[in-house]
Amino acid sequence: MQYINGSFLDNFILMGFFNYSWLDLPLFLILLISYIFTLIGNIAIILVSQLDSQLHSPMYFFLTNLSFLGVCFTTTTVPQMLVNLGGPNKRITYVGCVAQVYVFQWLGCTECVLLGMMALDRYVAVCEPLRYSVIMHDQFCLQLVSIAWLIGLANSLLQSTLTIQLPLCDHRAMDHFFCELPSLIKMACVDTTVNEITLAVVATFLVFGPLSMIFISYCYIIQAVLQIPSADGRQKTFNTCSSHLLVVFLFYGPGIYIYMQPSGNGSQDLPKFLTLFYCIITPMANPFIYTLRNKEVKGALKRLLKKGFLIKQR
Repeated sequence: MQYINGSFLDNFILMGFFNYSWLDLPLFLILLISYIFTLIGNIAIILVSQLDSQLHSPMYFFLTNLSFLGVCFTTTTVPQMLVNLGGPNKRITYVGCVAQVYVFQWLGCTECVLLGMMALDRYVAVCEPLRYSVIMHDQFCLQLVSIAWLIGLANSLLQSTLTIQLPLCDHRAMDHFFCELPSLIKMACVDTTVNEITLAVVATFLVFGPLSMIFISYCYIIQAVLQIPSADGRQKTFNTCSSHLLVVFLFYGPGIYIYMQPSGNGSQDLPKFLTLFYCIITPMANPFIYTLRNKEVKGALKRLLKKGFLIKQR
């Protein structure tokens, strides 16, 4: 095969589940419904957190950022997947592919770091309640979120730039639903050891760094919760913290498998399913996880709906 300078490629062909073409219509319907619920749920969380003064706290500031990430994360990939699944055209332009790789890496890494910082917020709230407002002041929270976004951007610039410089062979078929780093690396016709090692090393730091913060924070949180004399107090704290832990599990579980498994030429069906899971299902589930187990959010939703109804009646 002859090498092709990536900058002159017109487009890629996204194979998806090429051997299971009968899945296109069911997947299209599932993705469409999931995307609609993701947008509705996450935008509702953002609006409620901004409009209700009782939710102007660090916890909901972080949750607003998580919801915003969920909207951006899915919008980066799902519309293109819906176009490809809904018709015979399975192509994506080279420029669109590169943009997708950069943005997807940026948002994914940012969410990794943000989930770790949300654990820090829960630790201060449970273990240092009297100093919570002093420690987690607005400027500090803004700095933490800014750091998460900057780390995500730096990772994206490093990983994506290294990847798009790889010379590709004369085939343009990508064994995935969208442009993702591992799939793009496998299309290269040169030794990609440096790229794979870099991806694994950076992924290790970006995954196990926040996970270590989460683990240590919740060790202290569990100790503090067990010392709460009130059963209602323990239950309220447990509900808030368990929601965050469930989101962590849904996001990190598939991500660790996909980005930290050894490179191979085996079947990619399971990694593709898992990618769909953490790209679609997790952002859709986040608002429901936080609202169904959170009386404050449900109360805020009721107040806003009631206020909207009264204004409409006038």
